[in-house]
Amino acid sequence: MLPQFPWLTLVIWLPIIGGLAVIANGDENGEQTKRIALGVAAATFVASLPLWLLFEPGTAAMQFVERADWIPAIKVQYYLGIDGISMPLILLTTFVTIFVIIAGWEVVTYRPSYYMGAFLIMEGIMVGVFSALDAILFYFFWEAMLIPMFIIIGVWGGPNRVYATIKFFLYTFFGSVFMLVALIYMFFQADSFSIPDFHALQLGMTAQVLIFLAFLIAFAVKVPMFPVHTWLPDAHVEAPTGGSVILAAIMLKIGGYGFLRFSLPITPDASASLDGLIIALSLIAVVYIGFVALAQDDMKKLIAYSSIAHMGFVTLGFFVVFSIVRHTGSAEGAAMGISGGMVQMISHGFISGALFLCVGVLYDRMHTRRMADYGGVINTMPWFGAFVVFFAMANAGLPGTSGFVGEFMVILATFRADFWYALLAATTLILAAAFTLWMVKRVVFGPVGNDQVAALKDLDRRETLNLGALAVATLAIGIWPKPLVDVMEPSIQNLVQHVQVSKLPDSGAVRVEAAPPAADGVQDLAQISTGAD
Repeated sequence: MLPQFPWLTLVIWLPIIGGLAVIANGDENGEQTKRIALGVAAATFVASLPLWLLFEPGTAAMQFVERADWIPAIKVQYYLGIDGISMPLILLTTFVTIFVIIAGWEVVTYRPSYYMGAFLIMEGIMVGVFSALDAILFYFFWEAMLIPMFIIIGVWGGPNRVYATIKFFLYTFFGSVFMLVALIYMFFQADSFSIPDFHALQLGMTAQVLIFLAFLIAFAVKVPMFPVHTWLPDAHVEAPTGGSVILAAIMLKIGGYGFLRFSLPITPDASASLDGLIIALSLIAVVYIGFVALAQDDMKKLIAYSSIAHMGFVTLGFFVVFSIVRHTGSAEGAAMGISGGMVQMISHGFISGALFLCVGVLYDRMHTRRMADYGGVINTMPWFGAFVVFFAMANAGLPGTSGFVGEFMVILATFRADFWYALLAATTLILAAAFTLWMVKRVVFGPVGNDQVAALKDLDRRETLNLGALAVATLAIGIWPKPLVDVMEPSIQNLVQHVQVSKLPDSGAVRVEAAPPAADGVQDLAQISTGAD
């Protein structure tokens, strides 16, 4: 039998090596460098397609597994594998990176080889985060992400880029330290850095709570959750357009992914006991940050705060599962919240990425992001105006777009848990419509605002290709989400399939125990049972 082709290694290292080649090619070969960068990004996307085409959707086991010794002295391995949770996020990463390269084709004139090379290297690193099944390998990729993004914002960012870059680095690095301590503790418990082995650990409640809080600090900063969200608007405002797209479309999703890969299966009792904290922070993000977005005059800041509010839906969907069991006494419908959160992450990647590209189109022409400097753009840029209105509607959760599917699933799941949770969550449909349409009204519609707006030219072919492809993806998931949901379902059901009513003494919390993984992958990660510790 022939060995399995190392698809994951290819998708990780092709863009990294390609990015280094782009940098080595130099800025003096401008057009050639851009073509190489686009070719590498396109080749990486093509190389990632077998992950979908060859994926077996009927199992929760890890697939495309690769395993080799890396640092044998401390039992660290080059251990890769994906399931229905990680695979869609990898495809999102390889898909969006193509448009980031295209978006910087003409507007990036200062050291374009380094700019495009940095994005390609970051693409490979982010795929590594979603693929790693060894905790130290995961941590290596997790920290490595900071370097290219630090450079992208610091070199090609706005006037306050140094402040934004340092704030971004300090926030994310601070959270990572706590995660590393938790990983080292679990290594001594499991005698392994294998994440599936971590899932099989039987930890006491005190250890679970401490580990859960360590993970929470790291993942909450990355999402970002209230109140550790303040780095994101600054980073978005100062980042170049491509940096904003990658931040919103991919990097924020890594925090949500961490909750599913680490917090829920490794610390299930703590997750059940502290779910109220996460639900409260998520609802604050949905409601309070929505009002903050209404007060913005900078388009990038408005979309940045919108991202925080929409990511609040993701964490709400992930942690409402325990409340559903507690209130209904059944696990039925519990998976819908996690599925909705996952769909919301993929959808937000398309929609927020497209909105930042739209802002970039205007900024490249007028060098301002203030809504007051525009008005009546649709009179001179009708195609652009049509795309802005479409993505604004999708951002507000218009049925038929991907923005509706994830939010609706989370609201339905939340309603099973608590009516008031669902009512607060549903306010996002009103608030998102309010702040998004407020932006559209001031920027797109009305009479032509000034002579600069009157002189604007409509989208060129590259800009139309970018926004058109993202619009097709947004419509595809909005109209037919079933293929995406079917791929994710076994892995998500794996977290909740054995849910039963159970109480811990004096706590009222749901008792969740992690079962050992199956030999061919990670299965039965979360099994609800009765009894105390």
